[in-house]
Amino acid sequence: MLRLALLLHTIISTTLMGTAIVIALVAGYGTLTPILIAAALGFVVAIPVSITVARALA
Repeated sequence: MLRLALLLHTIISTTLMGTAIVIALVAGYGTLTPILIAAALGFVVAIPVSITVARALA
């Protein structure tokens, strides 16, 4: 299940990171720091999401 979770994390994290970056840009935060924070937040949030999806699939 760990392999599946890691594979899913690559897909889910890029999706959530992109979504968070778009939200930050639409909200008017166009500098580097908010974009990096949004990307890091998307990466961290993707960890439990990918584990949950892997458990549902396995």
